[in-house]
Amino acid sequence: MFLDYYANPYRFESLAKKILPFFFVCGTLLLCAGLYIGLFASPPDYQQKETVRIMYIHVPSAWLGMGCFVGMGLSSIFFLIRRHQLGYIIAKTTAPIGLIFSLICLITGSLWGRPTWGTYWIWDARLTSMLILFFLYMAYILINTLIQDFHKAAKVSSIFALVGLIDIPIIKFSVEWWNTLHQKASVVRSGGPSIDASMLTPLLVTASGLMLLVIALIFLGTLTELNRLKIKRHYRQRVYHE
Repeated sequence: MFLDYYANPYRFESLAKKILPFFFVCGTLLLCAGLYIGLFASPPDYQQKETVRIMYIHVPSAWLGMGCFVGMGLSSIFFLIRRHQLGYIIAKTTAPIGLIFSLICLITGSLWGRPTWGTYWIWDARLTSMLILFFLYMAYILINTLIQDFHKAAKVSSIFALVGLIDIPIIKFSVEWWNTLHQKASVVRSGGPSIDASMLTPLLVTASGLMLLVIALIFLGTLTELNRLKIKRHYRQRVYHE
């Protein structure tokens, strides 16, 4: 099985070192191109004018905030079923990245909401469920910080990540299930994107660049954690033999 094969730390390390430069270079180029077009070359919205440009940071941040937690959930399932430690390490590495993007989403959403809704914050279903996701990230990181035993922390945090996945469909479908101030989906929707191509293109390019950079950061963080565990294990063996 492909996942089992690369769950071996040495094979994963070999794969990560090969693809990291590609992901970093392509991600950076796409991000720069998308932000340049979105922030400077794309037309302003006929209603929201220049404030619509917040979208090019806010929307990809929201997608990645949710996507990182989904990735954590899948990695946790892999760990709980296959008992490969790499699944837990990847989830643990992903959490701070997802936390940052969730925070960026909340901040840019508040800045966007002020001229659009007349307030920085309202207890809207979409905003509230996104705030809950932010706290779920914090709780996951706290669990791994407080529980010192590696195996216990892996099991508890993996179960927590699976339970936390409940919030993802709530965020996604909150604008459909309840009456909210937040606009309904305009990109990922059954009838196809409703946003104009002049805005959709830089949005997708920016999101693609950020996604590649996030994957690269997860791989790099996982390599760092594997090396830290390797050094820690080597140190313990030396102390034991001495």
